[in-house]
Amino acid sequence: MTKDEIFEKVKTIIVQQTGISKEKIFLNSNIKNDLNVDSLDIFEVINELEDQFKIRIEDETGIETVGDLVNFVHHQLSIN
Repeated sequence: MTKDEIFEKVKTIIVQQTGISKEKIFLNSNIKNDLNVDSLDIFEVINELEDQFKIRIEDETGIETVGDLVNFVHHQLSIN
């Protein structure tokens, strides 16, 4: 799966879990500061990502932007 495909799925999940407009989500969007996603929403997004991609996200340290999330998922998919 390409990073662009992952980005589209991540955007869709963020929209579903938070109600944020897809047009406001960019790779460089800071999840907390730019998108105003609270910790409960982040938890729900991560759970959905784990279910959709069949991966585990144990520690979201270092994941600040949507791009960081896409890169993390891409990396997890490439080692599985």
